[in-house]
Amino acid sequence: MEKIKKYRQIIQNLIQKYSSFKSSYDKIEDFAVCDEKTDNYILLNVGWHPSGRRQLGYPIHIRIKDEKVWVEWDGTDQEVVEQLINAGIDENDIVLGFQSPKEIRYSDLKAA
Repeated sequence: MEKIKKYRQIIQNLIQKYSSFKSSYDKIEDFAVCDEKTDNYILLNVGWHPSGRRQLGYPIHIRIKDEKVWVEWDGTDQEVVEQLINAGIDENDIVLGFQSPKEIRYSDLKAA
């Protein structure tokens, strides 16, 4: 359980850090959605694009499942997985949920 508690804190810190960045568009806000009950951690952005189009998206979705850190979505150019590893998450505990089932473990992709 200590490992999961540590992983939760690392993920929450990362999501909170990204939510504090100011969008280049004034009318778009970033929110950290951190739910320890379901172990889902999402960066959500909501607002209005200058073109008048509604913006609603989640650039990052990470969850903890079966004592692994599942990166379900990384729509950033910030190498979120590397940041998780550098913060203390074991690369063998990272699963790339957005990859095909044959390529989902981060450590397997790195070794290839």
